[in-house]
Amino acid sequence: LFVACNICFYSGAEMIFIQKFDIDHILDNLPSSTVMMGVPTFYTRLLEEPKFNKFLTSDIRLFVSGSAPLLSETHKKFEAVTGHKILERYGMTETNMNSSNPYKGERRAGTVGCPLSGVDIKVVDLETGNNLTHNQIGMIKIKGDNVFIGYWGMKEATTESFCKDGYFLTGDLGEFSKDGYLTIVGRNKDLIISGGLNVYPKEIELIIDRIEGVKESAVIGIEHKDLGETVVAVIVKEDLKLNEIDIFSYLRKKLANYKLPKKIVFIPELPRNAMGKVQKQNLRNKFSDLFIK
Repeated sequence: LFVACNICFYSGAEMIFIQKFDIDHILDNLPSSTVMMGVPTFYTRLLEEPKFNKFLTSDIRLFVSGSAPLLSETHKKFEAVTGHKILERYGMTETNMNSSNPYKGERRAGTVGCPLSGVDIKVVDLETGNNLTHNQIGMIKIKGDNVFIGYWGMKEATTESFCKDGYFLTGDLGEFSKDGYLTIVGRNKDLIISGGLNVYPKEIELIIDRIEGVKESAVIGIEHKDLGETVVAVIVKEDLKLNEIDIFSYLRKKLANYKLPKKIVFIPELPRNAMGKVQKQNLRNKFSDLFIK
């Protein structure tokens, strides 16, 4: 809405509206398009289509991804198939665009680039609110003319969403690299505190998604009587022969014990909203009684 529609209005460009993501309609329209903007799910589904190739994308100038994190593996596979590096950026309804990988320059897989001009982004400690240095995970807060004034008719929610220094608390967790590239780790509400230790779901998801036979995964925290919360991995399989033993065997070599899932469940597909974001709350509700005896 903010970027695609407004820039088309501003520049007088033509936009092709498609009612829903229909792979055949997308493939039909790619050769006559120069820009495609989509969510990560669009790109993974394109890569699953045998007819999708470099020829269909030869006239495309730019592929943009947003609304949800794009896996590094998807970024690299897309480049291998098409020759294009997807440009990933970071925005919110409350702030418009905050950061972006460059149009000209290094588009670093797994990151949302650097803060845009006029946008000040800080990563702060969840407990103290103190600014963190590079490679430290914390809450992302933002200040700039792009940030909204507040929620309509919701004074309390507005007050809770802003710091005393005027920065907007995004609810997103992230970290900066030494050279200023921002990586989104997840939502604060998705943070798992197991036995008093912080577990970041995305770290585990990235490792699970590398396992041969895994299509995609979502890691959630479920109430546990001893640990407070514990880690559960919800997995969609590509290879039906893949089982819990295979996955646990792989994860034990990659993760500290407190990060290991206490349970792995397999489902046909992950629940998503209209923007392609995984609905983790739906998963938490569905599996909330896993450890209740």
